[in-house]
Amino acid sequence: MKTTLLVIGRTVEKHYITAIDDYIQRTKHSLSFDMEVIPELKNTKSLTMDQQKEKEGELICKAFQPGDVIVLLDEHGKEFRSIEFANWMEKKMSTVNKRLVFVIGGPYGFSQKVYQAAHEKISLSKMTFSHQMIRLIFVEQLYRAMTILQGGPYHHE
Repeated sequence: MKTTLLVIGRTVEKHYITAIDDYIQRTKHSLSFDMEVIPELKNTKSLTMDQQKEKEGELICKAFQPGDVIVLLDEHGKEFRSIEFANWMEKKMSTVNKRLVFVIGGPYGFSQKVYQAAHEKISLSKMTFSHQMIRLIFVEQLYRAMTILQGGPYHHE
């Protein structure tokens, strides 16, 4: 199984880039994983919030491949403790044949088209974080899940 984190716009703050890249490299020792960036929309000032969501949604859906299992990182999704997420990942690793694709939407969230394409939704917290920070939190939790599954020392009860 290949795992992909699909995001809108590149990460711009250097400290986030460094930390995200570090966790991606660590995770790759346990899992086929990469982050795919969809370029940000240009000239959005003339677009309404809904128009921007729709345009981003079209780009997100174009990035999907047949057989993908799509999981939205969404505030209304299921919350997990780290061990529960590790167990969830373990099940996915044995059932997903192609790609497991996690998606972080743009600043206004997801369009209906993206929600309809999704198989599941996961929430990383009830709190609101910047899109840059969510990338880091997610890749850290994915690394933590892989470490838990391997019985590594990274996680303590």
